[in-house]
This record gives sequence, C-alpha cells and structure tokens, in this order.
Amino acid sequence: MKIYRSALLRFADDGQAVYDSDALLAIAPDAAGVQRVVAAGNWQALADQYLEREGVQVIHLPGKLLAPGFVDLHIHYPQTDVIGAPAPGLLPWLENYTFPHESRFHDREYADGVADFFINELLRNGVTTALAFATSHPASVDAIMTAAQKRSMRMIAGKVLQDRNSPEGVRDDTEQGLIDTETLIQRWHGVDRLGYAITPRFAPTSTPEQLRGAGELAARYGDVWIQSHVAENLDEIAWVKELFPAARSYLAVYDDFGLMRERAVYAHSIWLDETDRQLMHDTRSAAAISPTSNQFLASGYFDYLKADQAGMLYGLASDVGGGMSFSPFRTMQAAYVVGREGHAKQGQSLSPQHLWWQHTAGAARALGLQGVIGNLQPGCEADLVVINPGCTPLLARKTAQARNLEELLFAMIILGDDRLIEQTIVSQAK
Repeated sequence: MKIYRSALLRFADDGQAVYDSDALLAIAPDAAGVQRVVAAGNWQALADQYLEREGVQVIHLPGKLLAPGFVDLHIHYPQTDVIGAPAPGLLPWLENYTFPHESRFHDREYADGVADFFINELLRNGVTTALAFATSHPASVDAIMTAAQKRSMRMIAGKVLQDRNSPEGVRDDTEQGLIDTETLIQRWHGVDRLGYAITPRFAPTSTPEQLRGAGELAARYGDVWIQSHVAENLDEIAWVKELFPAARSYLAVYDDFGLMRERAVYAHSIWLDETDRQLMHDTRSAAAISPTSNQFLASGYFDYLKADQAGMLYGLASDVGGGMSFSPFRTMQAAYVVGREGHAKQGQSLSPQHLWWQHTAGAARALGLQGVIGNLQPGCEADLVVINPGCTPLLARKTAQARNLEELLFAMIILGDDRLIEQTIVSQAK
C-alpha cells in the first residue's frame, strides 16, 4: 500500500469539491491487481489506522496538491501536428490541413510515432483518460490502443467513419468501414483499460447507409461508446439540412439512426434548441465542450445555463488540433471566458470548483464512468496528478495569498498551464 501525505482535492457525488489541506490518500491493488483508492481524508483522522499496516510506503509531498487525473472528453490524436494551423474557419481548416495530414495514418509506423508522442503529451499535461478520434484507417486505432496499453492508461478511441464528402486518402468504403469497426471493437473493447467508440466523423461525411450501420453496431454492442460532432457552427448546420432534409435538426440525424444513448458523446453542441437539449437529456447523451477550439474557429459559445436547465450531461475537452492546447488549465481558462460571454447568450461566472469538476468527475459522469475515474474517492481507480501550485514565480506569489479553495483553484485555472503538473500517476496492475 502507498500512502500519500499532501493537500487533496476530490469531489462529492453532487459535484461539490472536497478539500483537505493536510490529507492522507491510501492506494492499494484490488483482487484483480488494479490500483484503487482505499482511503482519502484528513491525515490526523486516518493516519493511525493506515500507518500501522504492514508494508506501507509513505510519500510526503509538502506544498503539493493531489487531484484526480484529468479526463479529456474529445480530442483528435491524428491532429497532434495540425494544432496551430491557420485557417478562416472549420471547413477550410479540414480541407487544407486536417484531411491531408490524416491521410498519412494508413502507415502503421507513422501512426505509432504520432500515438506515442500524443500519449506522452496527454500524461505530461495531467490527462489520464481521453475519448479520442483516430482516422479512417484501422492501423490508426491499433496504434493509439497499443500506445495507451503500454502505459496502462484508460483510453477510448475509434476508427472514423466517413464514406462521402471526403477526399481520397481519408474516405472509407461504406460496408468495409463498418466491417473494420466491428473487427476493432472485438479486438480492443474491454481489453485492459481500453474502450472502443463508434465514430462517425460528423453527419455530412457519412451516407445514411453508413449511419444506419453504425446505429446497428451500437445496438449490438451496448457497452461501447459513440462519438461524433454536432452543431459546431452555422455553415455546418446549413449543410446538414441540405443533406438530411427530413431530419428535425442536426442532432436529430443521429437520433434517427440510433446513435443517441448513454455513452454517446457529441462534441461542441453549441447551436442546439430546447428540443435538442431535451433529447440529449432523455437519451443520456453528453456534450463535449471544447472552448479553445470554438474560440479558435469562431464557432460560437456553449450555453451552460440552458444546458443545466435541460439537465444535460457534459464535460470539458481540448479538441486538439482545433483546440489550442493539451493543457486542461488552458481549457478551463477558456471555459470560464465562454461562460462569461453575454452577447450571444446569457452570461454567467462559472465557479472554479465547477470548472475543475467538468474536466474530472463531471467528464467521467458524461462517459458513464462515474465512481470509476475522474475522482479520488474510495473505490476509484488511482489516476491522479501531483500539482505544484508554486511552479512559476507568479503562481507561487498568487497561490500563497489564497484565503480559501476557490481562490486557490481559480489562481491555477487562470494563470496555469502544463508547468503545474509535477507528476501524473495512472492506475495499473501491480
């Protein structure tokens, strides 16, 4: 058993932060050898009970903060080298940068190189779980799953389905794409800490036949995830209306093909109406909020108030490479700004606790993994980060003046980046 002594952040079931400035976090393998949280709480209250046990290793981390590993609810690993590419909007960005780059992922050796870098970058930034797009090439899925498996990381990923309105090199065949998807589900889903996501890129790049087949696979494999994009910008919505004139809305296209249920995650979800939000709630589908990407591509602003009124599930996502950073702190910064925006919607000031929850326990709930990841309550898998609140001179000065948890968390959200992450620890078999 390992026992950590430091400040500790975790979350109650209602999303409220639980904080101890001097805490004990005990971690030990379960019957299957998976490292889990055994105890978490005040050091004085728990120390005598756990320090007496045989074989205990105590790790003191004065001045540091232990927190749950971050969960990135939407990211494109093949776009690692597309981040920072200039473009006037989403569709030109796809055409000029993303599709040409993704066409290279038929080469397994090339895919392996990007996947290794991508996983290392996630872990360097404190991200211990990601829901990731691969490309339309099966080799790209094998590469990311292998890279995550080597590091005992929880990864959910899928081969992109896109059988129309896509250039040669990334466009797949309708039937073969579905066959490949089922083969990859059987190869990877549920292996170690890996999960599979059925992944139509977005409605305009799949024929009705492909979407119908994806829905049939979703019905056949009820515990796999589903991921796609929806209602990211107005041009995209107009295009969907032309391609699917019978659908009530862009979101309804996915529902019409059986692609909305628990464990379905739709990136962006900006331009939804009241009926759409109710559909998200009723189907237990979730929104992946991607604020740096939405700012970069001028897509719009996620409406937190209306999402909360509808009882929607949601969590934060980097959306690299449309997103501007792998760092959860950069994402939380942008989410705060998006929340405050009050011209296109009603503005609000999101609390630091809520922002942090969205990138940890809230994102885990959106994935249907509440109580498994994204938290450091007893029973959770032991994915955690060691944070140094004094990692830069400005942060050291600011966090030293924090009078309460809100001020401490907010200082790190607004002033922080990857330098805050001193160490990332993933749950793994002993």
